[in-house]
Amino acid sequence: MNKNNTKKLTTMGILTAISIILIISPLRFPFPLAPFLEYDAGDIPILIGGFIYGPLSGILLTVVASIIQALTVSSASGWVGCIMHIFATSSLVGIAAGIYSKRRTLKGAIIGLILGSLSMTVIMIILNLIINPLFYGMTVETVKQLIVPAILPFNIMKAGINSIITLLIYKSIGVLLERITNK
Repeated sequence: MNKNNTKKLTTMGILTAISIILIISPLRFPFPLAPFLEYDAGDIPILIGGFIYGPLSGILLTVVASIIQALTVSSASGWVGCIMHIFATSSLVGIAAGIYSKRRTLKGAIIGLILGSLSMTVIMIILNLIINPLFYGMTVETVKQLIVPAILPFNIMKAGINSIITLLIYKSIGVLLERITNK
C-alpha cells in the first residue's frame, strides 16, 4: 500500500469515527411528528469524504459507519435500520459526490446536494412502504398516511440540514483534508 492510499484510508477512518460521534452527540433529536425518526449529523463527514474522494468512497464510508452504528449506538433498529441507513445516505452521498466530482464548483456541490437530498427522500418513501410492513408490522395504509406528515418532511429536513452544514464547512475542512491526503 502506497503512502497516499494509507493517508486516504486513515482519513476515511477518521471521518467514520466523526460520523459515529455525531450520531451519539446531543445534536441527535427525534422528529416531533414521528419520534421514531431521529435527526443526526452523522452524514456530514460522509458527504465531506464523498466530495474529497468520490462517490464510491462516500458509499464505502456510509456502509462502514452504518454497520458500526447498528452494532453499537443504534442496536434497537438492528440490521433493518442499518440497511435503510445505507440506502438513504448512499443515495444522498452517491449523487452529491458524483455530480461534484464532475463539476468541482460551488454550483456543482449545490446541484449535487439538492439532487442527492431529493433522491434520499424518494428512496426512503419507497423503503418505508416496503420495509415497515414486512419488519415492523405496519400496514401499507398506515405507512402511506405517514408519508406527507412525517417521512417526507423528515428526510427533506435531515438531508437539507446536513447538506447546508456540509456546504458551510467543506471549503475549509475539505481543502485541509485533501492537502493532508495528497502531501
